[in-house]
Amino acid sequence: MTVPQAAAVTPMSAPTPLTYRDAGVDIDAGNTLVERIKPLVKRTFRPEVMGGLGGFGALFNLAGRYREPVLVSGTDGVGTKLKLAQTLGRHTQIGIDLVGMCVNDVLVQGAEPLFFLDYFATGKLDVDTAVAVVGGIAEGCELAGCALIGGETAEMPDMYPPGEYDLAGFCVGAVEKSALLDGSRVRAGDRIIGIASSGAHANGYSLIRRIVERAGSPWQLDIGSGTLADALMAPTTIYVKPMLSLLHDFPLHAMAHITGGGLQENIIRVVPDGLGIAIDASAWPQPPLFDWLQREGAVADREMWRTFNCGIGFTLLVATEDESAIGQALDRLGLSHWTIGEVVTCGESERVRIG
Repeated sequence: MTVPQAAAVTPMSAPTPLTYRDAGVDIDAGNTLVERIKPLVKRTFRPEVMGGLGGFGALFNLAGRYREPVLVSGTDGVGTKLKLAQTLGRHTQIGIDLVGMCVNDVLVQGAEPLFFLDYFATGKLDVDTAVAVVGGIAEGCELAGCALIGGETAEMPDMYPPGEYDLAGFCVGAVEKSALLDGSRVRAGDRIIGIASSGAHANGYSLIRRIVERAGSPWQLDIGSGTLADALMAPTTIYVKPMLSLLHDFPLHAMAHITGGGLQENIIRVVPDGLGIAIDASAWPQPPLFDWLQREGAVADREMWRTFNCGIGFTLLVATEDESAIGQALDRLGLSHWTIGEVVTCGESERVRIG
Protein backbone atom coordinates (compact mmCIF):
# COMPACT_ATOMS: atom_id res chain seq x y z
CA MET A 1 0.00 0.00 0.00
CA THR A 2 1.36 3.39 -0.99
CA VAL A 3 1.18 6.11 1.63
CA PRO A 4 0.22 9.56 0.19
CA GLN A 5 2.95 12.16 0.53
CA ALA A 6 2.19 15.63 1.86
CA ALA A 7 2.14 18.29 -0.86
CA ALA A 8 5.10 20.59 -0.83
CA VAL A 9 4.32 24.08 0.51
CA THR A 10 5.89 26.96 -1.40
CA PRO A 11 6.48 29.97 0.86
CA MET A 12 4.55 33.09 -0.32
CA SER A 13 6.56 36.25 -0.78
CA ALA A 14 5.43 39.24 1.29
CA PRO A 15 3.25 41.73 -0.69
CA THR A 16 4.89 44.95 -1.81
CA PRO A 17 3.92 47.74 0.60
CA LEU A 18 1.59 50.32 -0.94
CA THR A 19 1.28 54.01 -0.16
CA TYR A 20 -1.39 56.61 -0.84
CA ARG A 21 0.97 58.04 -3.48
CA ASP A 22 1.09 54.63 -5.20
CA ALA A 23 -2.71 54.80 -5.36
CA GLY A 24 -2.49 58.17 -7.11
CA VAL A 25 -2.93 60.64 -4.25
CA ASP A 26 0.05 62.86 -3.42
CA ILE A 27 -0.41 64.34 0.06
CA ASP A 28 2.87 66.25 -0.24
CA ALA A 29 1.66 67.98 -3.42
CA GLY A 30 -1.52 68.97 -1.58
CA ASN A 31 0.48 70.46 1.26
CA THR A 32 2.66 72.35 -1.23
CA LEU A 33 -0.48 73.78 -2.81
CA VAL A 34 -1.79 75.01 0.54
CA GLU A 35 1.47 76.79 1.31
CA ARG A 36 1.54 78.47 -2.09
CA ILE A 37 -2.06 79.73 -1.95
CA LYS A 38 -1.92 81.04 1.64
CA PRO A 39 -0.73 84.54 0.66
CA LEU A 40 -3.30 84.70 -2.16
CA VAL A 41 -6.10 83.78 0.21
CA LYS A 42 -4.94 86.12 2.97
CA ARG A 43 -5.30 89.13 0.66
CA THR A 44 -9.06 88.50 0.49
CA PHE A 45 -9.66 88.44 4.26
CA ARG A 46 -12.03 90.92 5.86
CA PRO A 47 -11.93 92.02 9.54
CA GLU A 48 -14.78 89.59 10.30
CA VAL A 49 -12.71 86.52 9.40
CA MET A 50 -11.59 84.62 12.48
CA GLY A 51 -8.50 82.42 12.18
CA GLY A 52 -6.76 81.31 9.01
CA LEU A 53 -6.57 78.33 6.67
CA GLY A 54 -6.30 74.82 8.01
CA GLY A 55 -9.21 74.43 10.40
CA PHE A 56 -12.06 71.97 10.01
CA GLY A 57 -14.44 74.88 9.58
CA ALA A 58 -14.04 78.56 8.67
CA LEU A 59 -15.21 81.24 11.09
CA PHE A 60 -16.84 84.58 10.27
CA ASN A 61 -18.08 87.02 12.93
CA LEU A 62 -21.29 88.89 11.99
CA ALA A 63 -21.64 90.69 15.33
CA GLY A 64 -22.52 94.36 15.09
CA ARG A 65 -22.90 94.56 11.31
CA TYR A 66 -26.66 94.01 10.96
CA ARG A 67 -29.80 94.61 13.01
CA GLU A 68 -31.95 91.94 11.30
CA PRO A 69 -29.58 90.01 9.05
CA VAL A 70 -30.92 87.65 6.40
CA LEU A 71 -28.29 85.25 5.08
CA VAL A 72 -28.34 84.58 1.34
CA SER A 73 -26.39 81.61 -0.02
CA GLY A 74 -25.52 80.51 -3.52
CA THR A 75 -23.54 77.84 -5.31
CA ASP A 76 -22.52 77.44 -8.93
CA GLY A 77 -19.87 76.19 -11.31
CA VAL A 78 -18.56 77.37 -14.66
CA GLY A 79 -19.99 74.63 -16.88
CA THR A 80 -18.08 73.46 -19.92
CA LYS A 81 -16.15 76.71 -20.15
CA LEU A 82 -13.73 74.57 -18.15
CA LYS A 83 -13.03 72.61 -21.33
CA LEU A 84 -11.86 75.77 -23.08
CA ALA A 85 -9.82 76.86 -20.06
CA GLN A 86 -8.02 73.52 -20.10
CA THR A 87 -7.54 73.56 -23.88
CA LEU A 88 -6.19 77.12 -23.90
CA GLY A 89 -4.39 77.04 -20.55
CA ARG A 90 -6.40 80.03 -19.22
CA HIS A 91 -6.76 78.84 -15.63
CA THR A 92 -6.69 82.16 -13.75
CA GLN A 93 -9.62 83.55 -15.74
CA ILE A 94 -11.81 80.54 -14.95
CA GLY A 95 -11.23 81.16 -11.23
CA ILE A 96 -12.63 84.68 -11.61
CA ASP A 97 -15.62 83.21 -13.47
CA LEU A 98 -16.34 80.86 -10.57
CA VAL A 99 -16.59 83.74 -8.13
CA GLY A 100 -18.61 85.91 -10.49
CA MET A 101 -21.25 83.27 -11.11
CA CYS A 102 -21.86 82.89 -7.38
CA VAL A 103 -21.55 86.43 -6.01
CA ASN A 104 -23.67 87.98 -8.75
CA ASP A 105 -26.48 85.55 -7.89
CA VAL A 106 -26.31 86.44 -4.18
CA LEU A 107 -26.22 90.14 -5.06
CA VAL A 108 -29.58 89.95 -6.88
CA GLN A 109 -31.44 89.85 -3.56
CA GLY A 110 -29.60 92.90 -2.29
CA ALA A 111 -27.05 90.93 -0.29
CA GLU A 112 -23.41 91.80 0.23
CA PRO A 113 -21.28 88.69 -0.41
CA LEU A 114 -19.35 88.00 2.79
CA PHE A 115 -17.33 84.86 2.21
CA PHE A 116 -16.61 82.26 -0.43
CA LEU A 117 -15.50 78.62 -0.51
CA ASP A 118 -14.25 76.63 -3.47
CA TYR A 119 -14.07 72.95 -4.45
CA PHE A 120 -11.33 71.83 -6.84
CA ALA A 121 -11.34 68.19 -7.97
CA THR A 122 -8.86 66.49 -10.28
CA GLY A 123 -7.48 63.08 -11.13
CA LYS A 124 -3.84 64.05 -10.51
CA LEU A 125 -2.97 67.32 -8.81
CA ASP A 126 -0.90 69.72 -10.88
CA VAL A 127 0.19 72.29 -8.31
CA ASP A 128 0.91 75.06 -10.82
CA THR A 129 -2.52 74.70 -12.44
CA ALA A 130 -4.27 74.63 -9.08
CA VAL A 131 -2.37 77.73 -7.90
CA ALA A 132 -3.44 79.56 -11.08
CA VAL A 133 -7.08 78.61 -10.54
CA VAL A 134 -7.06 79.58 -6.85
CA GLY A 135 -5.23 82.78 -7.75
CA GLY A 136 -8.14 83.65 -10.04
CA ILE A 137 -10.63 82.79 -7.31
CA ALA A 138 -8.76 85.07 -4.91
CA GLU A 139 -8.74 87.86 -7.50
CA GLY A 140 -12.48 87.44 -8.01
CA CYS A 141 -13.07 87.58 -4.27
CA GLU A 142 -11.09 90.81 -4.03
CA LEU A 143 -13.20 92.29 -6.83
CA ALA A 144 -16.34 91.28 -4.93
CA GLY A 145 -15.07 92.35 -1.52
CA CYS A 146 -15.68 88.91 -0.03
CA ALA A 147 -13.28 86.66 1.84
CA LEU A 148 -11.98 83.39 0.41
CA ILE A 149 -12.42 81.66 3.72
CA GLY A 150 -11.85 78.00 2.87
CA GLY A 151 -12.12 75.26 0.30
CA GLU A 152 -11.41 71.67 -0.64
CA THR A 153 -8.88 70.17 -3.02
CA ALA A 154 -9.78 66.60 -3.99
CA GLU A 155 -7.30 64.39 -5.84
CA MET A 156 -9.29 61.43 -7.16
CA PRO A 157 -7.38 59.03 -9.41
CA ASP A 158 -9.33 57.50 -12.32
CA MET A 159 -12.20 59.99 -11.92
CA TYR A 160 -10.88 62.58 -14.39
CA PRO A 161 -8.78 62.28 -17.56
CA PRO A 162 -5.21 63.65 -17.38
CA GLY A 163 -5.09 67.44 -17.29
CA GLU A 164 -8.77 67.89 -16.41
CA TYR A 165 -10.34 69.26 -13.25
CA ASP A 166 -13.73 70.38 -12.01
CA LEU A 167 -14.77 73.41 -9.97
CA ALA A 168 -17.63 74.47 -7.73
CA GLY A 169 -18.09 77.63 -5.70
CA PHE A 170 -20.13 78.46 -2.63
CA CYS A 171 -20.96 81.97 -1.39
CA VAL A 172 -22.77 83.40 1.64
CA GLY A 173 -23.97 86.98 1.80
CA ALA A 174 -26.16 89.04 4.12
CA VAL A 175 -28.76 91.78 3.78
CA GLU A 176 -30.94 93.67 6.22
CA LYS A 177 -34.38 92.12 6.24
CA SER A 178 -35.96 95.49 5.41
CA ALA A 179 -33.68 95.89 2.36
CA LEU A 180 -34.23 92.40 0.89
CA LEU A 181 -35.07 92.47 -2.83
CA ASP A 182 -37.70 89.79 -3.47
CA GLY A 183 -39.58 91.22 -6.48
CA SER A 184 -42.49 92.52 -4.42
CA ARG A 185 -41.66 96.15 -5.31
CA VAL A 186 -41.87 95.59 -9.07
CA ARG A 187 -44.71 97.44 -10.80
CA ALA A 188 -46.07 97.72 -14.34
CA GLY A 189 -44.24 100.54 -16.08
CA ASP A 190 -40.91 99.91 -14.34
CA ARG A 191 -38.00 100.39 -16.67
CA ILE A 192 -35.47 97.62 -17.30
CA ILE A 193 -31.87 98.83 -17.44
CA GLY A 194 -29.37 96.39 -18.93
CA ILE A 195 -25.71 96.54 -17.90
CA ALA A 196 -23.04 95.30 -20.28
CA SER A 197 -21.47 91.88 -19.95
CA SER A 198 -17.81 91.15 -20.68
CA GLY A 199 -18.79 88.35 -23.06
CA ALA A 200 -20.57 85.03 -22.70
CA HIS A 201 -19.57 84.92 -19.01
CA ALA A 202 -19.90 81.19 -18.15
CA ASN A 203 -23.11 80.15 -19.87
CA GLY A 204 -23.91 78.50 -23.18
CA TYR A 205 -20.47 76.95 -23.62
CA SER A 206 -21.72 73.55 -24.69
CA LEU A 207 -23.26 75.25 -27.74
CA ILE A 208 -20.26 77.55 -28.10
CA ARG A 209 -17.86 74.61 -28.24
CA ARG A 210 -19.92 72.95 -30.96
CA ILE A 211 -19.91 76.15 -33.01
CA VAL A 212 -16.16 76.67 -32.56
CA GLU A 213 -15.43 73.06 -33.47
CA ARG A 214 -17.56 73.31 -36.61
CA ALA A 215 -15.70 76.50 -37.58
CA GLY A 216 -12.35 74.72 -37.27
CA SER A 217 -11.35 76.08 -33.84
CA PRO A 218 -9.97 79.39 -35.16
CA TRP A 219 -8.72 80.60 -31.76
CA GLN A 220 -6.62 83.48 -33.14
CA LEU A 221 -9.34 84.76 -35.48
CA ASP A 222 -9.91 88.52 -35.07
CA ILE A 223 -13.65 88.87 -34.53
CA GLY A 224 -13.60 92.66 -34.23
CA SER A 225 -12.98 92.92 -30.49
CA GLY A 226 -9.79 90.85 -30.25
CA THR A 227 -9.18 87.17 -30.86
CA LEU A 228 -11.86 84.54 -30.55
CA ALA A 229 -9.92 82.90 -27.71
CA ASP A 230 -9.72 86.16 -25.75
CA ALA A 231 -13.41 86.91 -26.29
CA LEU A 232 -14.50 83.45 -25.17
CA MET A 233 -12.27 83.41 -22.09
CA ALA A 234 -13.05 86.93 -20.86
CA PRO A 235 -13.97 86.48 -17.17
CA THR A 236 -17.47 87.10 -15.89
CA THR A 237 -18.02 90.72 -14.86
CA ILE A 238 -18.39 90.99 -11.09
CA TYR A 239 -21.08 93.60 -10.44
CA VAL A 240 -21.03 93.57 -6.64
CA LYS A 241 -19.33 96.80 -5.63
CA PRO A 242 -21.09 99.15 -8.08
CA MET A 243 -24.48 97.57 -7.43
CA LEU A 244 -24.08 97.83 -3.64
CA SER A 245 -23.24 101.49 -4.19
CA LEU A 246 -26.44 101.96 -6.21
CA LEU A 247 -28.50 100.17 -3.57
CA HIS A 248 -27.20 102.61 -0.99
CA ASP A 249 -28.38 105.61 -3.02
CA PHE A 250 -31.46 104.44 -4.94
CA PRO A 251 -34.62 102.39 -4.25
CA LEU A 252 -34.08 99.68 -6.87
CA HIS A 253 -37.15 97.47 -7.33
CA ALA A 254 -35.33 94.31 -8.43
CA MET A 255 -32.17 93.00 -10.07
CA ALA A 256 -31.46 89.98 -12.26
CA HIS A 257 -28.23 88.18 -13.15
CA ILE A 258 -28.34 86.97 -16.75
CA THR A 259 -27.03 83.41 -16.56
CA GLY A 260 -28.28 80.07 -17.92
CA GLY A 261 -31.56 80.70 -19.73
CA GLY A 262 -30.33 84.04 -21.06
CA LEU A 263 -32.53 87.12 -21.37
CA GLN A 264 -35.57 84.95 -22.04
CA GLU A 265 -35.65 83.21 -18.67
CA ASN A 266 -33.77 85.24 -16.06
CA ILE A 267 -35.37 88.68 -15.79
CA ILE A 268 -38.83 87.18 -15.44
CA ARG A 269 -37.69 85.28 -12.34
CA VAL A 270 -37.84 88.52 -10.31
CA VAL A 271 -41.19 89.72 -11.73
CA PRO A 272 -44.41 88.93 -9.79
CA ASP A 273 -47.25 86.91 -11.28
CA GLY A 274 -49.59 88.96 -13.43
CA LEU A 275 -46.74 91.02 -14.83
CA GLY A 276 -44.40 90.39 -17.73
CA ILE A 277 -41.53 92.03 -19.55
CA ALA A 278 -41.16 93.53 -23.01
CA ILE A 279 -37.57 93.70 -24.27
CA ASP A 280 -36.45 95.73 -27.28
CA ALA A 281 -33.54 93.72 -28.75
CA SER A 282 -32.50 96.72 -30.86
CA ALA A 283 -31.88 98.87 -27.77
CA TRP A 284 -28.26 97.82 -27.38
CA PRO A 285 -25.48 96.76 -29.77
CA GLN A 286 -24.91 93.00 -29.78
CA PRO A 287 -21.16 92.48 -29.22
CA PRO A 288 -19.06 90.98 -32.05
CA LEU A 289 -18.66 87.66 -30.20
CA PHE A 290 -22.39 87.00 -30.31
CA ASP A 291 -22.63 88.12 -33.94
CA TRP A 292 -19.92 85.58 -34.79
CA LEU A 293 -21.57 82.78 -32.79
CA GLN A 294 -24.98 83.44 -34.32
CA ARG A 295 -23.59 83.57 -37.86
CA GLU A 296 -21.28 80.54 -37.61
CA GLY A 297 -23.86 78.44 -35.77
CA ALA A 298 -26.87 79.64 -37.78
CA VAL A 299 -28.52 80.20 -34.38
CA ALA A 300 -32.05 81.61 -34.42
CA ASP A 301 -32.78 84.81 -32.49
CA ARG A 302 -34.99 83.05 -29.95
CA GLU A 303 -32.31 80.45 -29.31
CA MET A 304 -29.76 83.22 -28.77
CA TRP A 305 -32.01 84.95 -26.23
CA ARG A 306 -32.64 81.77 -24.21
CA THR A 307 -29.00 80.61 -24.26
CA PHE A 308 -26.74 83.67 -24.04
CA ASN A 309 -26.73 87.03 -22.31
CA CYS A 310 -26.21 88.65 -25.76
CA GLY A 311 -24.20 91.49 -24.20
CA ILE A 312 -26.38 92.15 -21.13
CA GLY A 313 -24.93 90.57 -18.00
CA PHE A 314 -27.06 92.18 -15.28
CA THR A 315 -30.34 94.09 -15.19
CA LEU A 316 -32.03 96.58 -12.90
CA LEU A 317 -35.79 97.09 -12.62
CA VAL A 318 -36.43 100.67 -11.54
CA ALA A 319 -39.24 103.19 -11.26
CA THR A 320 -39.58 105.45 -14.30
CA GLU A 321 -38.86 108.55 -12.23
CA ASP A 322 -35.52 107.10 -11.07
CA GLU A 323 -34.33 105.95 -14.49
CA SER A 324 -32.38 109.07 -15.44
CA ALA A 325 -30.60 109.49 -12.10
CA ILE A 326 -29.64 105.80 -12.00
CA GLY A 327 -28.33 106.05 -15.55
CA GLN A 328 -26.14 108.97 -14.54
CA ALA A 329 -24.87 107.02 -11.54
CA LEU A 330 -23.99 104.07 -13.78
CA ASP A 331 -22.07 106.46 -16.03
CA ARG A 332 -20.06 107.64 -13.04
CA LEU A 333 -19.36 104.02 -12.11
CA GLY A 334 -18.02 103.40 -15.61
CA LEU A 335 -20.64 100.80 -16.56
CA SER A 336 -22.05 100.70 -20.09
CA HIS A 337 -25.83 100.45 -19.92
CA TRP A 338 -29.03 100.80 -21.92
CA THR A 339 -32.75 100.93 -21.16
CA ILE A 340 -33.76 97.68 -22.82
CA GLY A 341 -37.44 97.34 -21.95
CA GLU A 342 -40.17 97.66 -19.37
CA VAL A 343 -42.45 95.71 -17.08
CA VAL A 344 -45.93 95.21 -18.53
CA THR A 345 -49.27 93.82 -17.48
CA CYS A 346 -49.97 90.52 -19.19
CA GLY A 347 -51.52 87.07 -18.93
CA GLU A 348 -49.62 83.92 -18.12
CA SER A 349 -49.40 82.75 -21.74
CA GLU A 350 -46.69 85.17 -22.84
CA ARG A 351 -44.89 86.85 -19.96
CA VAL A 352 -41.70 87.51 -21.93
CA ARG A 353 -41.63 89.36 -25.25
CA ILE A 354 -38.31 90.02 -26.98
CA GLY A 355 -38.05 91.54 -30.39
